[in-house]
Amino acid sequence: MKILLISCSLLVLSGCWGRHELNSLAIVSGIGLDKADGNHVRMTIEIFKPVNGKSDPKDQSGGGSENYTNVTDTGANELDILRGLSHVVNKELYFPHNHVIVLGRELAEGGLQKHIDFFVRNQEARLNVWVLLSESKASEILDVPPLLGNMPAEEISRLVELQGENSQSCQVNLEQFISSLMSRTTSPILPIIEISGAGQQKKLRLAGTAVFKGDKYAGELNSQETRGLLWIRNEIRNGIIEIEGPDGEKATLEITHSSTKIIPAIADGKLQFKIEIRVEGDLGSQSGQESMATPTGFEDLEKRTAAVIENEINAALEKAQELNADIFGFGEEIHRKEPGEWKKISSDWENIFPQLDLSLNIKTQLNFPGRITRPVEIPQKEQ
Repeated sequence: MKILLISCSLLVLSGCWGRHELNSLAIVSGIGLDKADGNHVRMTIEIFKPVNGKSDPKDQSGGGSENYTNVTDTGANELDILRGLSHVVNKELYFPHNHVIVLGRELAEGGLQKHIDFFVRNQEARLNVWVLLSESKASEILDVPPLLGNMPAEEISRLVELQGENSQSCQVNLEQFISSLMSRTTSPILPIIEISGAGQQKKLRLAGTAVFKGDKYAGELNSQETRGLLWIRNEIRNGIIEIEGPDGEKATLEITHSSTKIIPAIADGKLQFKIEIRVEGDLGSQSGQESMATPTGFEDLEKRTAAVIENEINAALEKAQELNADIFGFGEEIHRKEPGEWKKISSDWENIFPQLDLSLNIKTQLNFPGRITRPVEIPQKEQ
């Protein structure tokens, strides 16, 4: 019986047959794709390069990092390029630690389906890797020295992750992008990354949202329109809202909680969407000498906050309807909640969406004024 049990265990134990030796791997941390001449594609791969197992202090401050190297090649497709790179890189390219995929705008204008297909089929590629669109060439993005940290791809990944703090840029991973590409109604979106500054002052920043029709780039949203999109999609986590009072004084509100409900409805024989938004926040700062941290002051700020949110949503809807791209997922909402109605209108959705009306119900609630209730007072000097 013991011999039988031992024999059976040998059949199910995999051992180390599929292991990878670290010193035989070239660890990929970032990938960039650009359009090349003809129908070719240019791939830039950022590879982690340990520096004799030691860390140089100047590497931690950015700008002087030597912890990565970029290799670039051109080919008919991504697999063709990787085979060609095996003649240049003397180690096996290893993708499970990849942070980002950056797509050049020119490539996106021609369609991304055939390029994304490679990353879905590759067994080592992670589906939770961040995907971004670059206004310039993707190779230039991966060539900007990190401001803080060791590698551009790591810095880009952190920039995307921190967008939850200000809610002015979307966060899209490979799985989400593929899902929206396969949707019959929901248009894909990607955050836009760009280079600001020049020379030694170059740095990366996220700026707006790219909108697609099918797999092709169609247009973009600015930061205000992007937050309007995020309000509807229930993807607001934190952030600030700037409010201007009746006398020109300004207040900054910190968002602490937000939730959105989308309710399809038929009003007077016309399809309409009811958007219910609940927002909570705190008073972050204010200008002027009159305290806003009063019952009437808070009530006024809540009304003005709701008006700002409404303007952002309307701006996003106007741009989406201009592009005729359902980036909100309204079609999916009807399909899920009103399948009978969707069956009637699905074939005409391209004509219905640009004429769609929204009914907004926005409720805001301010909770705390911070550590002080009255603004810092500056005494008037006697003449």
